[in-house]
Amino acid sequence: MLTPVLLSGGVGSRLWPVSREGHPKQFLPLAGELTMLQETLQRTAGLDATAPMVVCNEEHRFMVAEQLRQMGLEASSLILEPFGRNTAPAVALAAIAAVDEDPEAVLLILPADHLIKDVDAFVAAVGNALPLAREGRLATFGVVPTAPETGYGYIKCGSALGDDLYDLERFVEKPDEQTARGYLESGDYLWNSGMFLLRARDYLDELEKLAPEMLTSCRAAMAASETDLDFVRPDAELFGQCPSDSIDYAVMEKTDKGAVVSLDCGWSDVGAWSALWEVSEQDEAGNVSKGDVMLENCKGSYVRSDSRLVAATGVDNLVVVETADAVLIADRNQVQDVKRIVNRLKDSGRSEAQVHRRVYRPWGSCETLVTADRFQVTRIIVNAGQSLSLQMHHHRAEHWVVVKGTAEVTCDDKTFLLAEDESTYIPLGRKHRLANPGQIPLELIEVRSGTFLSEDDIVRFEDIYGRSG
Repeated sequence: MLTPVLLSGGVGSRLWPVSREGHPKQFLPLAGELTMLQETLQRTAGLDATAPMVVCNEEHRFMVAEQLRQMGLEASSLILEPFGRNTAPAVALAAIAAVDEDPEAVLLILPADHLIKDVDAFVAAVGNALPLAREGRLATFGVVPTAPETGYGYIKCGSALGDDLYDLERFVEKPDEQTARGYLESGDYLWNSGMFLLRARDYLDELEKLAPEMLTSCRAAMAASETDLDFVRPDAELFGQCPSDSIDYAVMEKTDKGAVVSLDCGWSDVGAWSALWEVSEQDEAGNVSKGDVMLENCKGSYVRSDSRLVAATGVDNLVVVETADAVLIADRNQVQDVKRIVNRLKDSGRSEAQVHRRVYRPWGSCETLVTADRFQVTRIIVNAGQSLSLQMHHHRAEHWVVVKGTAEVTCDDKTFLLAEDESTYIPLGRKHRLANPGQIPLELIEVRSGTFLSEDDIVRFEDIYGRSG
């Protein structure tokens, strides 16, 4: 049976400040109303396939689960990488799990952060390539190039194996512009999409020949894995011994079973703001506006506002991206360098590289509105039926005001309900819990006061999400 496998381990640093380590681009609605992960899930609905598998970073597990829930979907498996080891081990974990369920399982490997406009063409290409995968070939999808793009790797096609199917001759690194133009003119090269179709056991067999240490580590980590809630947790210590490598380098460039599927479907990996400008609807002056934006005499620019009015006049070919705590301004042709800004933020220990002011939790989200000496104001949203841990703080007290929904409050041995416009006080040192017993999100304003306001001042006694400390 065909099983889609979504790889959701990317960070998307070139799309900072919207994409950050704690909430990367696959969980964001960058090109439509759905997030990129949800669009990828929706794309698989037209296939005759089992429920999808998702391989993701452990820190993102509840975001993945929530976005699946929003679509009314259940994953056949949610595999949590303790830390990133690139795509070859991620696919190995999925293949090991798939073979246990079905020795003939065929995996459709899909990065969770790509865009495809023509879904019908994508579905048709998968169907066209399925016989190759069932014959033991490891197929990669090569996208028909539309420009001499220097930001993508390329694949050279060999002899034809059928309509839009070819032997895989070789992979090529990202070229300079002159070389890319030659590739485009020759008609023999396709963009490397990072999508694959292969039988799980064939991939494991090739990995055993070409990267045996990697396979040994992945098998050991899965054999010692633990399952809690809906998550499969490979053993962290054993997985930590696994070499880090991409599926391209570890397997596809070395195997003699490689094949290429030609794909013309409006594909983009949305790897930078310029790519998002290209795939978005533009006005008559070539501008893309998102959010509360006002432009006057501007051309070829991408301007996005998340929290306030952004106005621009007399500028061309710019990227302007505003969030609550950071603003990016870049030449549209220089946006690949955004990653350097992110690295500088990390080197300086600044939180803007990792998290937004609004931070997502298993139960909902919290957004810092004001921070000052000895007090902090936070907006808290608790999803229907969810609850925070039973906890206590040594250094701060909390005041809660309900602005929407109904709150169930536990404070020491008392449990009571708060309706809209009602409030309560949680003194320092008291065991307490906040829960939402209702059918709509609970929204409240929390005012922390004390000598130490950080999240580090949490002692958890009970937590349904398995967190400690």
